[in-house]
Amino acid sequence: QVHVAEFGGGLVQPGGSLRLSCVASGSFSRLNTMDWYRQAPGNQREWVASSTTDITEGDGTTNYTDSVRGRFTVSRGSRKNTVYLQMNNLKPEDTAVYYCKLTTPLQEYWGHGTQVTVSS
Repeated sequence: QVHVAEFGGGLVQPGGSLRLSCVASGSFSRLNTMDWYRQAPGNQREWVASSTTDITEGDGTTNYTDSVRGRFTVSRGSRKNTVYLQMNNLKPEDTAVYYCKLTTPLQEYWGHGTQVTVSS
């Protein structure tokens, strides 16, 4: 059984930084994508960033939505079952519940989310 869990949310002032972690446990394909999504109150869930592994088990590929590119960085841990989202220069509009999604060739798995609040 695969389980996905996010960590690291909290309250931060505008211009500050936070690092979110997402850990996937259980048995799943090494070829996978781990995405970060976020959902602000009253808004639809939106895709933020992704990390896709490849068969070489190198750094893989990363992608970002335009609103966070240059401020957020997504990376994998050494064991590849963990993905981080380093968020710098946070803005009030980044306030949302952040979700992690693991996608394998067979299925996708969601975490329960972690709250990020950017406020002075």
